[in-house]
Parts: sequence; C-alpha cells; structure tokens
Amino acid sequence: MSTPERRIYLDHSATTPVDPRVVEAMAPYWSAVFGNSESAHAFGQAAANALERARQTVADVLGCRPAEIVFTGSGTEADNLALHGVAWAARCSGRGNHIVTTPVEHHAVGRTADQLRDLFGFEVTHVPVDGCGRVDPDDVAAAIRPDTILVSVMTANNEVGTVQPVAEIGRICRERGVPFHSDAVQAAGRLPLNVKDLNVDLMALSAHKFYGPKGVGLLYVRRDTPFVSLLTGGDHERGRRPGTVNVAGAVGLATALRLAEEEREAETTRLQRLRDRLIEGVLASVPESRLTGHPNERLAHYARFAFRGVEGDALVLSLDLEGIAASSGAACAEGQPESSFVLAAMGVCRDWGIGSLRLTLGHGNDEADVARVLEILPGIIERLRSE
Repeated sequence: MSTPERRIYLDHSATTPVDPRVVEAMAPYWSAVFGNSESAHAFGQAAANALERARQTVADVLGCRPAEIVFTGSGTEADNLALHGVAWAARCSGRGNHIVTTPVEHHAVGRTADQLRDLFGFEVTHVPVDGCGRVDPDDVAAAIRPDTILVSVMTANNEVGTVQPVAEIGRICRERGVPFHSDAVQAAGRLPLNVKDLNVDLMALSAHKFYGPKGVGLLYVRRDTPFVSLLTGGDHERGRRPGTVNVAGAVGLATALRLAEEEREAETTRLQRLRDRLIEGVLASVPESRLTGHPNERLAHYARFAFRGVEGDALVLSLDLEGIAASSGAACAEGQPESSFVLAAMGVCRDWGIGSLRLTLGHGNDEADVARVLEILPGIIERLRSE
C-alpha cells in the first residue's frame, strides 16, 4: 500500500499538538529565564513572577483565587493528589472513611480509589451510569452517607465524551458538606469551567489536552478544603505539591488555557458541525453501527462508534495505513482485546464493545477530513468483517 499523501489526525482526546503561540510564550523560560522560582536572587524572582502570572491567568479562566491553583506534572498526578489529599485529611481528623465515585472514571481516579480501598481500608461506592454513560444526581445523593468524605465524578468521559451533570452533583455535595472532585481533563476548551458555577471543591486539568505541553497539569483546590499532600518535600505550591516547579510548563498551560477559553465558543460551533456530519455519515453508510455515549450531552468534538463483527484494534490499524489516526478507546488502554470497562458499565455487550472506534476532532480538521473518513471507513469495515 502506498504512503498516504496527507495524514489526518482524529485522536485529539489522546493528545493535541502544541499551539505555536504556546511554544512562543514558553520559549524564554527554557534558557533566558531559567531560575528556580524558590530562589531569592534575581534569576529566581524572574521565574517566580512568571509563575505567578501564569497562576493568575489560570485563576481568571476558572473564576477562582490564584492561591487555589496547584501546578502538577500531569492530570493523573492532579487526580491522585485530590483523592489522596482529601482521604488522608479525613482519616487524620476522623471524619469518615467512605468515597463515592462512578465505574466510568479515568484510571487516574478509578485505580486510585481502588488503591485507597484495597491497601488503606477506605470504603468505595460506585454509583451506576445509564446506557449513555451518564450519572443520575439522585443516585449520588442516595449514595452519600454520614461518613462520606469525598465524591468524585468526571466532567466529561474520556472514552465516549458524555458530559456529566457536574453542577447538580456539586450542589448536592455542597448541601451535604462533602468535598466534590471532578476530573475535567477532557473538558478544557470545550466546556465552561468556572469552578463556582460547577460547585466543585477540587478539579484536575492537563495542558496537553488543550494544545499545551505534555508534562504539566493543575489541581484546583478550593480554599478551606481539607487536604494533606501526597508528596513530602519543600514548600513549593504552598506545600501541596513539593518539587521544583516547571515554570515553562506552567506558562505554557496558562497560555493554552487562556487561548482555549477565548476561542471556545467559535471552535465548539465549528467542531460540532463536523462531528454531526461525521456521525450522520458513519451511521448511514455502515451497517450494524451505533453511536455510543449521550446523543446530545456530549463533547462537541467526540464521535465514538461501536460496530458489530469488527475488532477495534484491527480497525484502528487499517485506518492508520490509510493515513487516518484514530483510537479504539482510551489511549492508556490500547491493545486490550476486551470491551472497555466504560462500555461494559454502560451495558454495551462484548459483541459490540470490541468493535469500538473513537474519532475526536480538533483545530486542524475540516470538512475534507470528514469526507475522507466517510470515503474510507465503510470499505475497511466490510473487509474486516469478511476476513
């Protein structure tokens, strides 16, 4: 097979290319302004000033105080800090031992909750999701007990793109006096993320999901939220995340987040139009196909399909040979022959679940990309089904 003339990237939920404007903003902090932000001399102070400007930019987007922003090394680290931080604070004060979450969380939350249960004796309740992957706030309310110390429900699912009723869940938690954490890694640049409107006490983001650099994330921690740091060391990030801060990364994250928010409405409209054309075309041209995730309450750039009689990994490889980059699910779960745990929790049977395809659009995609997928995909599925 000849090499495709143009490669099409449709895996923006796995990662995004760094915006050139972000690269430009970061450039001085690799060489010219290289000091440790904790150092007292002029080099350190220049780095510290840049770090605090980045923190203020993030706070402006999220509608919070700059002191409530903790820069981390990734979204996974931010989620771990949130769950461990609140759990250990609760244990230290004897407030309780019970965590409420869902069966469709990213592994950064799901496996952390499992570890807290299996190794440290916390109790974990998983509230169910419906066939679209959505949580009923009433189920969360019913799961909260007097000894509940934390509720964690993601803002938008990383596999199917379903958007959760976070503000309503947060309101319930606020009324019950229970800290509420949300993994919003997939939502930045796609949904409004004002933390007051969402009623969250902790929220995680990762820069590389919204055209920022890899290796930097953040955790919003509302003031007065009980929190014990998972890491020990110096007083960086007010002691909540010890370790020399990645100033260039923080600047890049802040720049990317500001740009994502400024361009969010226009880009959401554009991507939703492309997404709907893609969904309509795939369902019309591929027999025994179905859309997974919520039909309306979904991220504007997400299209996740299930096809009977096809293995997702074979489908992804075949598309790649045609110059189309896609995935069969979460990037950290590629290569697994079974249906994903998210689809299983939604009640999608294995015959459908193993034939899944996630197409996530981004800045560089246009109508021609969608047309190319609709030209190529039906034939690939027909061939794979006949083998």
